[in-house]
Amino acid sequence: MIELIILLVIAIFGLSYWFNNGENVYRFFINQVSGAYDKYAPYSFKEVRKKTKELGQEYTVKQYIAQVILFAVVAGGITYLYFYNLLISLIYAAIAVAFIPYLAYLRCQKVYSEFIFEQIQTYTTNVIMEFNTTQSFVKSLEGVRDSGIIEDPILTDISTMIDMSYQNGTIDESIEFFNRKYPFYMVKNMHQLFLQITKEGAKDSGQALENMSMDIDALVEGVYRDQIDRNEFHKRFLTFGMALFLLVMVMQFLLGTDSYIELLEMWYVQLILHAIIVFNAFFLIGGEKFYYEDVGVE
Repeated sequence: MIELIILLVIAIFGLSYWFNNGENVYRFFINQVSGAYDKYAPYSFKEVRKKTKELGQEYTVKQYIAQVILFAVVAGGITYLYFYNLLISLIYAAIAVAFIPYLAYLRCQKVYSEFIFEQIQTYTTNVIMEFNTTQSFVKSLEGVRDSGIIEDPILTDISTMIDMSYQNGTIDESIEFFNRKYPFYMVKNMHQLFLQITKEGAKDSGQALENMSMDIDALVEGVYRDQIDRNEFHKRFLTFGMALFLLVMVMQFLLGTDSYIELLEMWYVQLILHAIIVFNAFFLIGGEKFYYEDVGVE
């Protein structure tokens, strides 16, 4: 069976080289994977990944190759200690490598979420500062738009807000549009204050805006503190998750390797071991999902 797998790999390598007219097979493989990604990846995630690249936080090819090697070696090594079967280890190694795109997806979402949060923080703070000068919400938006400190997609959405405000003669619809797209508490609270100032007036709008700015600073500080705590949790979680996989070593130490290998001949023992691996793997994936999601959202 192993010989068949090796022959299939060699055949795929040879066919790739032949069809690509001598082009580097590795480059051909990367191009094919990229083509498949561009064809089938959701449009929203394409935009997220594009922004991740612009921010310089997308993994390089070497980093992805290092991930593949690490996942394959760790998964293969651990499962070999479970079953002492090379074929089973190769299968688990392949499954582990197959999860790398999903982890890359989660990581890109985290980077994008952090970027959006920083942009929202900049937007709210600077709109308040501009309003203290212009005393006009729309003029404040124009000042922030033209300042060069806001990037897309928020920059485009600010322009849309300005156009909607001039078209409708009111800021209600533009605020509703932005709140719906970026449902951050700081955005909703700030916009609500501007609605009150615009419609009802305020004897001391400067003090109210200063209080709002202080609330935003406190909120941002809390979010960044949560990110630090989350990073510490992530390190401890990975250590604990890997320790769960290695509990089989304790079993082998207590029973002895020879006795353990004899147990592997029983089908239900192997079934239990497979269940342990699957459970631990989903435990790790669930933790990674928690770590990467909802970053920067209060």
